[in-house]
Amino acid sequence: MNETRPNRTLDVIDQSTMLHPVSSIAELKTNGPTLYRSANGSILQDSTGREHVDMGAGLWCVNVGYGREEVVKAGADALKTLSYQHHFANSAAEDTVRVSDRLIQLFHEQAGATHLNRVFYGSSGSDANDTAYKLVRYYNNLRGKPEKKKIISRIGAYHGLTAASTSLTGIDAYHKMFDLPLPDVLHTSCPHYFRYAKPGESEAEFSDRMVADLASLIEREGADTIAAFIAEPVMGTGGVFLPPVGYFDNVQKLLDKHDILLIADEVISGFGRLGHWFATGAFNLKPDIVSLAKGLTSAYFPMSASVISDRVYDVLAAASPETGAFMHGFTYSGHPVGSAIALANIDVIEKEDLVARAAENGPYLLEALKDATQSCPYVGDVRGMGLMVGVEYVSDKETNAECPQGTAPHKIVSKHAFLEGVLPRALPFLPVNSFSPPLTITRSEIDEGVSRFGRALQNARPELEQLLGA
Repeated sequence: MNETRPNRTLDVIDQSTMLHPVSSIAELKTNGPTLYRSANGSILQDSTGREHVDMGAGLWCVNVGYGREEVVKAGADALKTLSYQHHFANSAAEDTVRVSDRLIQLFHEQAGATHLNRVFYGSSGSDANDTAYKLVRYYNNLRGKPEKKKIISRIGAYHGLTAASTSLTGIDAYHKMFDLPLPDVLHTSCPHYFRYAKPGESEAEFSDRMVADLASLIEREGADTIAAFIAEPVMGTGGVFLPPVGYFDNVQKLLDKHDILLIADEVISGFGRLGHWFATGAFNLKPDIVSLAKGLTSAYFPMSASVISDRVYDVLAAASPETGAFMHGFTYSGHPVGSAIALANIDVIEKEDLVARAAENGPYLLEALKDATQSCPYVGDVRGMGLMVGVEYVSDKETNAECPQGTAPHKIVSKHAFLEGVLPRALPFLPVNSFSPPLTITRSEIDEGVSRFGRALQNARPELEQLLGA
């Protein structure tokens, strides 16, 4: 085949063969792809040889950094020993059993979540949330409550891109061409204080209003129809939104009052990203289902996990003699190679104390970004927790006025950031650049990455002035 189509470069092959996820077909046709060649630690190299400080850890996921030999070896050894084993019909792979025990132990010891005792596996955060969507339906069917099926998510939430998880996602761009969301998914207010607080409204008052909005939605729909509430403890793709004061305490009370399950989407926040092993522990949550992915293997293998509470599992177990097999699963559920990699990945996190390092270096990154952006009239807020930081743009720093609809200052800045050799992410909901580097990033790498971002912001200034006004 290569002989009949000579002299085709990889970018040309890409343009003629690939449909890229969450990408512009028109832009790809015009500009071609950005090809990457290699990576090590926190540094990516593109196909031109230019090096970039990866301030996104891929898609929030390469927690232990690129090129970790011990993780690679664990995967290679597993491929030689047991390259595949399904978990249907009560079959099991040894390393999957081991990683399940490890996860439960971590939730008990590091998050105080002793009610979480079962693990179900998939391949992505999207399918973990799809599993949660199905589990709450199964659970209420078994309880004789077939009307209790609706799930409440939040505007600005991101929960994945399967049909069910796209529906749970609260960002219109992911819905509009796919006839989604599904009709049994509802969305309540986005608890982002900086953007959505009313003039003069304190954070506590705003938090109370957000919970009141949720309560009103439950009342309007009928609590007997609401099965679950799903939430990212810190909303990631929406724009790095930290929960306002008292929010989750009051949400939890409301859910308990109405027999509504809590699904904690820890696809991003799990495994040290926030300076805690899990946000479940950081925010004292009592979730019924926890969705994990990304940091589970640091993206060395596609793997997700749904951690399930006794409350849910006990209902499934009690009904099993009558209902028969639990008819949900995937070919790659609990893949033995992924399990071996997950074990090695967790070993690295523990041995190098990466959770504590994220807790120490997160504030350092936050302050560095505040310093680098303070003179820009279009940066309204810099916020974060652990190694998860967002820089939000405004059209007027004095009033924090929103950027006009259709403008994308964060994309302009990202374009210049790439040219300077640093990779933040331009997010799809609000004009926010996110920063979530590998937990292994050093302070000198933080300094270099932030310095490059500062130059990018300065270089973008003329375009921002033209877009937003001088």
